Amino acid sequence: MVNPNYAAGRIATGARVAEIDEGLRAYMNKVYALMAGAMVITGLVAWVIGHDFREAIVASQGGEAAPYLLGPGAIATLYGSPLKWVIMFAPLAFIFAFSAMLNRMSASAAQMTFWAFGAVMGLSMAWIFAVFTGESIARTFFITAIAFGGLSLWGYTTKKDLSGWGSFLIMGVIGLIVASIVNIFLASSGLQWAISMLGVLLFAGLTAYDTQSIKNEYLGMRATPGGEAWLEKGAVMGALRLYLDFINMFMFLLQFLGNRE
Repeated sequence: MVNPNYAAGRIATGARVAEIDEGLRAYMNKVYALMAGAMVITGLVAWVIGHDFREAIVASQGGEAAPYLLGPGAIATLYGSPLKWVIMFAPLAFIFAFSAMLNRMSASAAQMTFWAFGAVMGLSMAWIFAVFTGESIARTFFITAIAFGGLSLWGYTTKKDLSGWGSFLIMGVIGLIVASIVNIFLASSGLQWAISMLGVLLFAGLTAYDTQSIKNEYLGMRATPGGEAWLEKGAVMGALRLYLDFINMFMFLLQFLGNRE
């Protein structure tokens, strides 16, 4: 005969696990939704400004340009003056500032700041529409989406502890940033190829690592007093991490798969 207290405990435990799983799924869905919103903003800004960038180049070569949104003067100011360095490094500065101020922000302010960051990133990426064909950009985007989805799913479901990857991956990203800055001045095609290859591998690993970290952060903070309030902003930070993984993987893959105009 089954002890009724034992059976009741099993039922209660099962209900608790189901509640945690439901909360985790809702949290991850929010993270992915925030990420997708920022991606849409980035894509729209990059496509609109990139169109003007491309048409300004066509007009400078004596061709017939399509209508502008900003005009050739604005494009020349943004990308043909020292302001281009501000646009290039603005996303990196934005990330450091956002991370430093997150604890002092409300959840709604953090979300709006994240979407503003998406617009700034779109401005810094607009040049790809002047350099690569639209077809190759779309193809690379879908390949990145498939790879990202598979890696993120694996990071979410795997029983393997990926926490040991963190230090190695972060050190690799720091080295990648330094090498990329150096290559701005060297303009070495060989070094650019090596940077792109390493970048794809690093951000593939970070996609799985960050997904598991976001999942574990939810499980840890859920059981912490006051953790529910933190999770509102934690979802934004998690979305930022996955967004950066996707964007960087896409940009490095574009160096291999993109067809130039």
